[in-house]
Amino acid sequence: MTPATAKPNLRNQQRVDVVSDIVIEKPDGCLLTCKIANLSRTGVMLCCDQETVGQLIPRLKVPAPGNLIIVKTRFSVPVIAAQAVSIVASGSIVHLRRMARDQFQLGIQFADFEDNGFEYVDTYVRKLLADSP
Repeated sequence: MTPATAKPNLRNQQRVDVVSDIVIEKPDGCLLTCKIANLSRTGVMLCCDQETVGQLIPRLKVPAPGNLIIVKTRFSVPVIAAQAVSIVASGSIVHLRRMARDQFQLGIQFADFEDNGFEYVDTYVRKLLADSP
């Protein structure tokens, strides 16, 4: 993972820019790969192409309360410099924004982590925030 700068978040958590792969699992078991744009303790922002977004969000309809799309995410964060741990978290797609012709941002709000996933994400985000200028 390549950390970048920290950004204040309008939600309740600060986000940190991170560049890494993430796998999204749909309820039907279909797996799609996107890139992480930023990460917080409560969610993740992804960058995806139009084909991937179309598979996740039918008709590219912006998610609305009561019409949330439930997914499972799989990504890694480094716990110590040489060791990464795999994070599995379920959540809902709560945000969709077109950034360019074939580039979209998707926001996923975490609902549940497997094992110690939350602690690993919390530790990683805290470390990046502490290391930022």
